[in-house]
Amino acid sequence: MRGFDPGFRDYPDYLHQVTEALWNRRAFGAPLAAFAHPQLILRGSDAIGYGPEALRGTVTELASALPGLQAVTEDVQWSGAPQVGMLGAQRLVISGRHDAAGLFGAPTGKRLRFRVMADLYGKDNRLSDGWMVRDTGAVLRQLGIGVADWARQRMAGRDPDLMPLRPEIDSIGPYTGQGDSNQWGVAFAGLLSRIMTADFASIPAQYDGAARMVYPGGVIGRGASAAERFWLGLRGAFPSAEFRIHHRIGMETRQLPPRAALRWSLSGRHDGWGPFGRPTGAQVHVMGMSHAEFGPGGLRREWTLFDEAAVWMQIHCATGNLIERRQGQQLAAV
Repeated sequence: MRGFDPGFRDYPDYLHQVTEALWNRRAFGAPLAAFAHPQLILRGSDAIGYGPEALRGTVTELASALPGLQAVTEDVQWSGAPQVGMLGAQRLVISGRHDAAGLFGAPTGKRLRFRVMADLYGKDNRLSDGWMVRDTGAVLRQLGIGVADWARQRMAGRDPDLMPLRPEIDSIGPYTGQGDSNQWGVAFAGLLSRIMTADFASIPAQYDGAARMVYPGGVIGRGASAAERFWLGLRGAFPSAEFRIHHRIGMETRQLPPRAALRWSLSGRHDGWGPFGRPTGAQVHVMGMSHAEFGPGGLRREWTLFDEAAVWMQIHCATGNLIERRQGQQLAAV
């Protein structure tokens, strides 16, 4: 790969090695400087960060609560070329034991397993633009913590004008591409677009009868009925919101089934019943990512993720349902 260290076989291998160095070895000295551009923009569901410290902070926030944290790459799909830069849609499985106080409150000793999905743009051996979604809901459910309650605590004392992430506070980075025109990415984008325009009949028509899905909160679903339940619930909560696909990748790789990866958003009012309870009218931005594999019977595996806690933060901010931090006092973590 022109512009990259010759030790990397390809862009997926590059992201594998970034994960090993930063997530697993926590090598935040020279490796971080080598992999992260000084002007890196990293968008998480709940905030936007800049520079190498944003990537370091993303990892240390989790590793401080899960000291033995380990990350395994399930898959990387990619588009682009070395001379113009490449974007990789990476899916990670994070595991560790909740042995320390921090992001998720007092230690419980419970073993946790959850996913992180990220779109990461790299050129000349450095990451300079990224989008990342963590399945906070899966972590909290394993700890027995209510997602809405945790989100309210998370916003305590923080400026709602600066978080969570939404278009008004986003920054334009060096990557402005929209992916590729591979047929599998086009097909997956078309399927989700039809679903989000209330064409739910597309689900039994396009999903394999034995399809396996992974949804926010660590939910595992099987078959078209589970897919319909998830997508109908999401659309039902935000019936007037605008659905947009921002990036798509399709891949045909030897010894692997056809695959696709999408980054999408749902922006609008919380004006319907669904997984976020009674309609509040809150203006909400949902940043989502979806990966899929296809077989002879249609879509056979799907991984879709958005951060439920980030959605609840926006609802709490809009309704004024926040916990105030008193002067001179610290709130106990949930």
